[in-house]
Amino acid sequence: MSTTVHPVDEKLPWGRAATLGLQHVLVMYAGAVAVPLIVGRALNLPPDQVAHLISADLFVCGLVTLIQAWGCTQWFGIRLPVMMGVTFAAVAPMVSMAQATGGQLGAGLIFGSVIGAGVVSILIAPFMSRMLRFFPPVVTGTIIAVIGISLMRVGINWIFGNPVGPTAPSVPNPEHLKWLAEAQAAAGAPGSALPPVPKGFAVVPTVPNPKYADLTGVGISGIVLLTILLVARFGRGFVANISVLLGILVGGVLTAAMGLMSFQKVAQAKWVDVVLPFQIATPVFDPVLILTMTLVMIVVMIESLGMFLALADMTGKEITSEDLKRGLRTDGLGTLIGGIFNTFPYTSFSQNVGLVAVTGVKSRWVCVAGGFVLVVLGVLPKMAALVESLPTVVLGGAGLVMFGMVAATGIRILSNVDFQHNRNNAMIVAVSIGVGMIPLVAPNFRQWMPHAIHPLIESGILLSSLAAVALNVFFNGASRDTSAAVLAARQADAH
Repeated sequence: MSTTVHPVDEKLPWGRAATLGLQHVLVMYAGAVAVPLIVGRALNLPPDQVAHLISADLFVCGLVTLIQAWGCTQWFGIRLPVMMGVTFAAVAPMVSMAQATGGQLGAGLIFGSVIGAGVVSILIAPFMSRMLRFFPPVVTGTIIAVIGISLMRVGINWIFGNPVGPTAPSVPNPEHLKWLAEAQAAAGAPGSALPPVPKGFAVVPTVPNPKYADLTGVGISGIVLLTILLVARFGRGFVANISVLLGILVGGVLTAAMGLMSFQKVAQAKWVDVVLPFQIATPVFDPVLILTMTLVMIVVMIESLGMFLALADMTGKEITSEDLKRGLRTDGLGTLIGGIFNTFPYTSFSQNVGLVAVTGVKSRWVCVAGGFVLVVLGVLPKMAALVESLPTVVLGGAGLVMFGMVAATGIRILSNVDFQHNRNNAMIVAVSIGVGMIPLVAPNFRQWMPHAIHPLIESGILLSSLAAVALNVFFNGASRDTSAAVLAARQADAH
């Protein structure tokens, strides 16, 4: 009887496993902390809650990685070298929700939609392979390109600052604000003849914001971007893989040296703290928002399917349909857990799939070690506070790379689409991208539409996804051959 252990199941010495696991964590770290920073600031949460979002995100990343790589019962865990992280595909819809309803209520709506989508994802995981035929490369590539384009706005605003309006970086005149405050006080005084200020009254921004596009901040973003490009060009192996993280580190050191980065919040943060469920907000369940997040999860699970098949080829591990179901169920379970701990939807991080190819280490126990590292990082609030303290201009230079790479991935997938012999494919891409740009270019287009459908149409990603799937079925039908869709999903290696 053979006792040979497959390389995927080989247990390495704990020291080597821990070192390789830390390497996996460093590769994914920049992407993992970017999402809580984006969503937390879009919700206008106070800095300590944004820092908690980062801690909770890292903690759940580690927990779900353990479930996926180690395995948990016969229902969850594909037991391959997989690192789980929050997906960028859900960022734009969550930012739209945050902009529509900020603060604690907005956070509750986001977490409620994540929990609902997690439950639905667990239920539909066994049927996902049947939906693969609706996502050929022309659909998958278009969706991922629109995700990247939508996220670029976030990165650009990190560099230049957040203007008051979509195109006008202005602020209200301070003299007008002072007059308004005095008028409000006078209107409320006994015997005053002044009528009360109308509900919703606001002063129109007319004065240029002196902090917008400050050249110092733009220069720092440029240095971060240049660092990333130099490391990517001249670095080798692991160093090249963490170019974004190194660029952020250089930006952090530079801003600290210039006195632009405060460590006060780091000093105030605890050394160790427990991450508990519902610490930021109680979930609020809105059916339309749950449907919105579920549509995102369907796209994410299609990508995960490709990741799992790619890993199976890479590691030489034969996987069955039941293995795939366990892996996809874990995407749903991770999303459910994320909502409970007030974080986000989770999926396999394919940056780490690429690292498996680079290092040649196929053992899933390396990712188990990486999961434990993430859990430890999640209970160290000082680390999260340090990340939250980074000026947005530092993140801006890195954001151009991270979000631009998402768009580039979509373009790479579309490069394999047959446009020469099937001109309808160009029509599908053109119309779908155009529809996806509507919320970006004309954010108030929905003002005369029923308010109940606003959350569903605020995301260009979802509009583009629905348009691409519908147009593909209209022009090309739903092919039974899923090999092209699997190939496209494997290439979707930027989340």
